[in-house]
Amino acid sequence: MADPVADPAPKCPFTPPYPIPLRNKPTLLERFRIGWFQSWIQMLYERTYTMKLGSTQLPTVKAFMVNEMSLVAKVLDDPEGEFPKHELMNVLLEPMIGNSIFVSNGEEWANQRAMINPAFVHTNLKRAFPLMAAATGDIIARMKDKAREAAGQPFDVDPLMTHVTADVIFRTIFSVVLTEKQAHDVYTLFGRYQTVAQRNTMLTFYGFPRLGYRWRAYRLGRKVRGVFAPIVEARVAEHKAGKDDGKKDILAALIEARHPVTGKPFTAKELVDQLALVFLAGHETTATALGWALYLLSECPDLQDKLHAEIMEITGGAPTGYEHVKAMEGVRNLFREALRLYPPVGFLPRTPSEKVVWREKEIKPGDLAIVAPWLVHRNPENWSCPHSFDPDRFATPEGAEALKNAWIPFGRGPRICIGAGFAQQEAALILAEIIRNFRISHPEGRRPQPIAKLTLRPDQGFSLIFAPR
Repeated sequence: MADPVADPAPKCPFTPPYPIPLRNKPTLLERFRIGWFQSWIQMLYERTYTMKLGSTQLPTVKAFMVNEMSLVAKVLDDPEGEFPKHELMNVLLEPMIGNSIFVSNGEEWANQRAMINPAFVHTNLKRAFPLMAAATGDIIARMKDKAREAAGQPFDVDPLMTHVTADVIFRTIFSVVLTEKQAHDVYTLFGRYQTVAQRNTMLTFYGFPRLGYRWRAYRLGRKVRGVFAPIVEARVAEHKAGKDDGKKDILAALIEARHPVTGKPFTAKELVDQLALVFLAGHETTATALGWALYLLSECPDLQDKLHAEIMEITGGAPTGYEHVKAMEGVRNLFREALRLYPPVGFLPRTPSEKVVWREKEIKPGDLAIVAPWLVHRNPENWSCPHSFDPDRFATPEGAEALKNAWIPFGRGPRICIGAGFAQQEAALILAEIIRNFRISHPEGRRPQPIAKLTLRPDQGFSLIFAPR
């Protein structure tokens, strides 16, 4: 007797929103206008997506777009430390995260990393899972209340995804539950910060007066840091007074950390810098990617049914556990594809420590050597149908190979995001519980358009309809 023929996997072959490339390379004035009112991905022109190494001369800096994978590897793998972070990162982020591990270079970066690494035992995936599950349970309950109040009308997903991911990080770092007001403050303040930082950078690159934008960035940075700085300062004071409360979290580990050469601990200011990075990088990027994943799902009812069946088969209807998430390959591929199409950090700016000549172009110290995950992920040499949404692509030999070599939402090499595994487990759990509990649809009308400032957010949020199952 012949084996039964399996039903073909549901397909969702559609192209989600992305800026239609310009026909020709924009002028300097056009770049400034587009960057000021929109973002850098709206400046891209057709050939940008296929060129190996592009270049643009801005008034104060020369920029090179590194898009050939052999050159991407040289910049990011960087075993000899020949491509440090460009000072652009300081312009963009120093008001928010100070001189933390994300922007430091060389020996300073290595010493910071040595101090921080032991603290991340607290992000061990199995150990952190109960904290993720508790925060996810809370947000599902809040979403059910929202869905009842909305009565079939759409509501904004962004603040909810910010809340759950920031709550997970708060519980992991501080052993404290994040309040709804704190989550709202972080979401709105960081959104404003992105616009201010973007415009401050544009003015810097064009040699224009900054018009108070640097000051505004520091003011917003202080407000975001103010959400958690009092917790850090209180815990440091308790530690110095010998009154530790026995918490075993990232903050406790960082308070105990010592410089590998001098033996000195982090100061309170240095702790706030490092934790600002962990907090912002740990929640903002995941929250944004989750929003895009939910939007993509809202366009694909067949995929929702397929993933719901996967979740129910693996869990047997029980609450999602640690081992369940590892087995949910369909859910994990959904998030991988959301990260491929909409990488939260769209560009990684480096500069050579010494002159290099690639493809007959000379790149000097101080020049921008930009690796853009947005472009690597949408290059037809790396991916088939690169602008199309197809989470099943990772199940093919070609897709699996591209996943290893040309999928870089967390960076690559020695400076790869330390929380990459944490973020993927957290996102898979949150997506699985949302899919288990809701059917998601998109209201008729305008689709979200990506805007790339510090992170790749939608221009007007994600307004979706959630119908309880």
